[in-house]
Amino acid sequence: MTYQEVLDRARTCMGPYCKSCPTCNGLGCRNTVPGPGAKGIGTTFIRNYQKWQELCVNMDTICENKPVDTSFTLFGQTMSIPVLAAPVGAVKLHYGDKYDDLAYNDILVPACAEAGIAAFTGDGVDPAVMEGTAKALMPCGGRGVPTIKPWDLETIRKKMDLVKPAKPFAIAMDIDAAGLPFLKNLQPPAGSKTVEELREIAGIAGVPFILKGIMTVGGAKKALEAGAAGIVVSNHGGRVLDQCPSTAEVLPGIVDAVGGKMVVLADGGIRSGMDVFKALALGADGVLIGRPFVNMVYGGGAEGVKVYVEKLKAELTDTMAMCGAHSLAEIRRDMIFGY
Repeated sequence: MTYQEVLDRARTCMGPYCKSCPTCNGLGCRNTVPGPGAKGIGTTFIRNYQKWQELCVNMDTICENKPVDTSFTLFGQTMSIPVLAAPVGAVKLHYGDKYDDLAYNDILVPACAEAGIAAFTGDGVDPAVMEGTAKALMPCGGRGVPTIKPWDLETIRKKMDLVKPAKPFAIAMDIDAAGLPFLKNLQPPAGSKTVEELREIAGIAGVPFILKGIMTVGGAKKALEAGAAGIVVSNHGGRVLDQCPSTAEVLPGIVDAVGGKMVVLADGGIRSGMDVFKALALGADGVLIGRPFVNMVYGGGAEGVKVYVEKLKAELTDTMAMCGAHSLAEIRRDMIFGY
């Protein structure tokens, strides 16, 4: 299948909210929550995508003519490109009845590993979701990142105990999920965490701990103080707070503050290999992509994931070659126009 064929097939089996738009930019779903849209009037999702498009790259082909290497290493795991599938939960609620979270992860996790990358996995109130994550990770040698919501400490400990037998190479928490509308007033409780609480959680993890949902320099410094090995610059795809800045706008300042001291990943509206290049030029070590991977699984299963990863790699390779970067380490901020 081609990328377009996968997208066309996704349109036949998505729920009423996601339209499998030709460009996943937040305009077609806007404020559909439940659904893939954003909170409020949907401006944050739209802004995330738009700001990547406003950045231009500086072409420079006066350089050595040699192959481009897009390989990326994260906490001992070597990947074909610096891209990971972002955690997505409650797919049945937001995207349609074709899959529940367990079935989605059963496809996504091994498909990403086979394609040469790795997947973050989502979380839910039902412990079966984390149990299913562990089962999906085991045949892949733990190549994936279970992502736990900011529940109370007892629940976090139980969920980590469920995934540890799968030996994931890292464990994450989407700390910004404290603002998800459908988590309000649920049991177990979920909410914000102090630096001290996060330090304890990082210790419980026992593997590199990643905090997803950092949007300020202050937040990044607190994550570092809490012992996080990495962060994801993320506003949860616009799903937790309307009228936020985009991740592209805040990424350079966060990298300047904590880059080199911890891994800095970024997400939010990244859709193409050129977008990946722009994020790396602004200082990110790698990126996460969410909604498009859901479309790929719904429209093409494991083959859809493979098609999308190959598309991203081809686009990233071409952009790097045309900008004079032959490895990820050679990508610099001055390869973005205006920096």
